[in-house]
Amino acid sequence: MTADHIRQPAEPATPTIADTPSNTEPARRPPDDPGAALTPPEQVLRPHAEQLYADELAALAAEDELPRPPGWRLSPQAVVTYLLGDGGKISPKYVGQRRLMEVAVATLATDRALLLLGVPGTAKTWVSEHLAAAVSGDSTLLVQGTAGTAEEAIRYGWNYARLLAEGPTTDALVPSPVMVAMRTGAVARIEELTRMPSDVQDSLITILSEKTLPVPELTTEVQARPGFTVVATANDRDRGVNELSSALRRRFNTVVLPVPASVEEEVDIVSRRVAQLGRSLQLPEVPAAVDEIRRVVTVFRELRGGLTADGRTKLKSPTGTLSTAEAISVVTQGMALAGHFGDGVLRADDIAAGIVGAVVKDPVTDGVVWREYLETVVRERDGWRDFYRAARGVL
Repeated sequence: MTADHIRQPAEPATPTIADTPSNTEPARRPPDDPGAALTPPEQVLRPHAEQLYADELAALAAEDELPRPPGWRLSPQAVVTYLLGDGGKISPKYVGQRRLMEVAVATLATDRALLLLGVPGTAKTWVSEHLAAAVSGDSTLLVQGTAGTAEEAIRYGWNYARLLAEGPTTDALVPSPVMVAMRTGAVARIEELTRMPSDVQDSLITILSEKTLPVPELTTEVQARPGFTVVATANDRDRGVNELSSALRRRFNTVVLPVPASVEEEVDIVSRRVAQLGRSLQLPEVPAAVDEIRRVVTVFRELRGGLTADGRTKLKSPTGTLSTAEAISVVTQGMALAGHFGDGVLRADDIAAGIVGAVVKDPVTDGVVWREYLETVVRERDGWRDFYRAARGVL
């Protein structure tokens, strides 16, 4: 943290927002900032979006002639193209309604923060990461919300060894990801905002409304540079959720990400992500298994919706969410089983254990729901006898 990035009210010559570089050259984090040096993507298990899709981002930037908001790497239209794909060299990162992504990107082009809301597994974190990568080229300025998240994670902390030795100085101050984003004109991400204690959540109010972060210990403040914004994610289904105050909620534009609208859309999402994960994890090659992926998706959709696909039979729903993210996990585990312990073909035996584990979170309540589903739906369904035997075998 250097004095150049904190406005000193007593010194008029100190840089302010007006000193920000031009739109075409957004300010980036200095080399001494946390996370400035990233490990090469080939050496990590999961590269950041801006690393994994660097070629796509570069291609879009090179061809993008549309106006860019201050501090943005791409125009809003190019950001949406990056998210949804163009049917060619730009792969889709989000499969869903285009208008939702347009609203989300338009929000970031204003002075409003963005709240991505939805049930677990609706790609909120995924969209948040890719928005940050496309807008500011940096998705690493992240605060993870938990019940134990302290206010320092939003504002700033102190290096206590230096604080004791020198007192409060700029060198003793430890900037939060939000502070770094403010002084570099980048996107700050906050995951699971509603899991934070309410008083910690409300520390965002001044930041979002005034675009200023006071540092009273130094009699200074950090003013946000153009390009700064906040993308937060939250869900209200899980336990342990703290509702946002009305004052904080007013400072966000909310976009609700729904579950996939159809079986085909969800199968497409699962297929794409499983293929990406398989390459990243270097799993043994397993031929495309759309039939088994469709089976997993069908089971999940029927149980979470409480109705069979033909609309004839009402079902009890388990306590879990049975999200698309969990379906991806089940299929990925099945691919590992098929590749390492099977014949290299994804079969019912490979996915049965994963599905049972995803459905039966509560051995008593969910066990009853799952057994009823097996006996009343799966056993009678044409072509599902192999899955019925495999699922019964792991109960």
